[in-house]
Amino acid sequence: MALVTKPWDVTENLDSPEAIVAYVEAAFEDGDPALIAAVIGDVARARGMTQLARDAGVSRETIYKAFSEGGNPTLETLTGVIRALGLKLSVHAA
Repeated sequence: MALVTKPWDVTENLDSPEAIVAYVEAAFEDGDPALIAAVIGDVARARGMTQLARDAGVSRETIYKAFSEGGNPTLETLTGVIRALGLKLSVHAA
């Protein structure tokens, strides 16, 4: 019997504030900027790009471009999207 697989989409599991926070925290703990951008892009897709873009004060295209593979969001875009997601960045001693 052949193994049957199906595509897995992380956005289907980002269905609560707690799941979103845990996902984003894990990316920041890893510290890889590309991973952080990808994770925020995943969360943005899960929450809905159009409304998120309005809330962040940027265009949908800006969010797609900034948080896609190879994207490099500006600090302004990052903080706007984080705020629009209902999250807050903070700094702690290592």
